[in-house]
Amino acid sequence: MWEFWRRHKRKVYVSLGLCGGGYILYKFYDAYEKRVSELQRQLADEQENEELLKAQMQMHFENIQRIANTMTLPHTMLYLSSRVAEELDLLHLTERLIKGKGQSNTLTPSEKLHLWDRLKILSFTRMVLSIWAMTAISLYIRIQVNILGRHLYIDTARDLGSFQPEDAELIDRTDEQQYLASADFLPSQRMPILISKMQAAATEVLRGKQLRDIFNSSVLDETIMQILNMFMSMGRPHNWVDYLMPEDVRFHKSVESSALDITKLDQLMVETRTVLSSSDFENIMEISLRKVVDGVMEDMKGNGNLSMGGLPLAKLLPRVAQISPLLLEEPSRNKFTQIIQNIPQVEVFFTLLYTNMSTS
Repeated sequence: MWEFWRRHKRKVYVSLGLCGGGYILYKFYDAYEKRVSELQRQLADEQENEELLKAQMQMHFENIQRIANTMTLPHTMLYLSSRVAEELDLLHLTERLIKGKGQSNTLTPSEKLHLWDRLKILSFTRMVLSIWAMTAISLYIRIQVNILGRHLYIDTARDLGSFQPEDAELIDRTDEQQYLASADFLPSQRMPILISKMQAAATEVLRGKQLRDIFNSSVLDETIMQILNMFMSMGRPHNWVDYLMPEDVRFHKSVESSALDITKLDQLMVETRTVLSSSDFENIMEISLRKVVDGVMEDMKGNGNLSMGGLPLAKLLPRVAQISPLLLEEPSRNKFTQIIQNIPQVEVFFTLLYTNMSTS
């Protein structure tokens, strides 16, 4: 045995070393395989959870859009319509012109001319204001419900233990109601100044346009856009924000949070003002206004020969005045709010807003 060991001990050591090394490698490989399998299961679980979260978020996003279209927007649009009809009532002008027609002693030529000029200015003011206000409020309300929906979703996810946001404060029912109620700020508080500014723009653009002037679709389209562009250029940059939400020192990010009691409602309003003041929203507003004007022109061309020889401005004014109620109609019947919702850039903008991503 000793002689055998002396002759073969090197081979035995090598064999034992190989066996031991192989066993160790096998154990390492087995542990590695188990770890890989465990990681794969974890990855599969994470992917499944991520897909579930995406599906829940998509469903929640769609529900938020339905809330805007069926609850918030109808209420605000009805209020806006009543305020426009109240503040820009043209009936008194048309009645005076009708009574004065054929009665030479009732109105002097200068009085008739003045009434026609007022009717011209106010008819365009009413139409263009309706275009702008309907577009602005439609976009504003969708901004609200998407911001609110994202916060509520995060609160719900946190309660379920699947998400831990930095801000632990929940949105209570009162804050939610007050936040959504701010959509009435324009018709309730800013209508007089909005009418004044829009009328000033209409007066400037329509200066020199006579009642006998022929208006075809191109001239009418150009006139509407000129009034809109002049109105949008009045005042400071992003002046539309002042028409849509109240001015408050707490609603500016520059204010130190330690200096004031910043509530959850304030935070929502700060975020809303930030979105409204962004270049992305400005771009969306311009695109939406252009599309709505295109829709208005389709309606106007369908009711006469605007696309051909055109009409004298005097005969066009009744149609200009009559388009306002259609623009401010209840959303389920309002083709113009549908036009805004179906703009691809608008859909992308609100999807990114809901997911809290940059829209640049």
